[in-house]
Amino acid sequence: MADKNFYLTTTLPYVNADPHIGFALELVQADITARYKKLNGSEVFFTTGTDEHGQKLYETAQKAGKDIQDYVDEYAAKFRGLKEKLGLYPELHFIRTTDLHHIAAAQEMWRRCMANGDIEKRTYKGMYCVGDEAFMKESDLVDGRCPNHPNAELIELEEENYFFLLSKYQQKLTDYLSKEGVVVPEWRRQEALNFVQKGLEDFSISRVKEKMPWGIAVPDDETQVMYVWFDALTNYVSTLGWPDDAEGNFQKFWNDGFAMQMAGKDQVRFQSIMWQAMLMSAKVKNTDQVFYHGFITSGGQKMSKSIGNVIDPMTIVGEYGLDALRYFLARHVHPVDDSDVTMEGFKEAYNANLANGLGNLVSRVMTLAERHLDAPVALSPVDSLLREVWAPLETFKFNHTLDNIWEMIRVLDKRLTEDEPFKVIKVDLEKGKEMISYSVARLYEVAKMLEPFMPDTSKIIVEAIGVNKKPENLFARKD
Repeated sequence: MADKNFYLTTTLPYVNADPHIGFALELVQADITARYKKLNGSEVFFTTGTDEHGQKLYETAQKAGKDIQDYVDEYAAKFRGLKEKLGLYPELHFIRTTDLHHIAAAQEMWRRCMANGDIEKRTYKGMYCVGDEAFMKESDLVDGRCPNHPNAELIELEEENYFFLLSKYQQKLTDYLSKEGVVVPEWRRQEALNFVQKGLEDFSISRVKEKMPWGIAVPDDETQVMYVWFDALTNYVSTLGWPDDAEGNFQKFWNDGFAMQMAGKDQVRFQSIMWQAMLMSAKVKNTDQVFYHGFITSGGQKMSKSIGNVIDPMTIVGEYGLDALRYFLARHVHPVDDSDVTMEGFKEAYNANLANGLGNLVSRVMTLAERHLDAPVALSPVDSLLREVWAPLETFKFNHTLDNIWEMIRVLDKRLTEDEPFKVIKVDLEKGKEMISYSVARLYEVAKMLEPFMPDTSKIIVEAIGVNKKPENLFARKD
């Protein structure tokens, strides 16, 4: 199904560490979706960026002895560079929460929520997790620690903050989350709905500037800065030009289009509860859909530098190539469940399915074509086939789609082996040419099917077919 105007965003990672494979997964899943939508006829606005405020960043910069703005500039540049390193959508938009237009939008979001009677000042005392940039309830804790940061001590804070009256939105959020499709997968929607129905608590949306100066100023109160989540969540509309909308992108892609967000499974409360309530308060349309992916572990454990099991996506790109990483993340990492990834498993999949699979097939078919065909094969449109093969992408089954494509690769490779056109052509020239032309046509179909997943590889194969020349070896075997 083609949405005429399709808006897609990832979450914004904190710029306090180098990009990791978990965020690479989110970017690649989003990029495949954006490319698929465009190829299927949609006009696409695809955006990512960096979250650059908050206590965690402030403390990290201080420990490093760096000016905070210089520190975030340095890391933001690394994340911006992922566009080229991961072969992302050419028209990808990039937003920083330190951009002036974003700051203005976050302050306008605050003003609208305040005008609607949903922000009030209170004295609050609670346990705060710097890693999550969030106050923790007793029921959230595991052995007295934040479940996401079990090695970090919680900080007891007592100060006067502004609060967003989330409790007012229990019924409206229940109605929103009761609509099938607003959250994918379905059990994450049920998770969000169950959380809302248990009762909602108002949450702090500011910090005392004297204690934590690195943040966006609260309108009309210079003693407070915005809580990082209130600030960062607003990026999903500020990147479109909200509220002024000088270029019309907000109206076109958010109001009149299909607005979709991608996030990790730990983001459900932020993206599908807090953010949706903020939108309701500001009288802005809610997100049409949020897709949540699982986590990547390695060797059965959470990735950790101390354990030594961290997998660097850029190292993989350097050794195996960009499309090898994109292929692996799309096919061998489950779209929504947690997946265990090791370099041994990556190498095995690379050799079996890229070097010995696709790469070998391209070499076999195009060697025969270059040697025995007088001109490039005349190719027929494959639009209807693509719609059929790409259909699982409507429900984010990246792995199923690639399984189907690799089955076609297996079948074509088997046919070449069994029919032996390289022998037939020696005794029956026309029949041999016909068999080779058939193989080229099927290879073209495979190449076109791979376009959202492995755009560079797809382009190389299509161009090779167009000039009837065997390309350079696509995927060298790794021993």
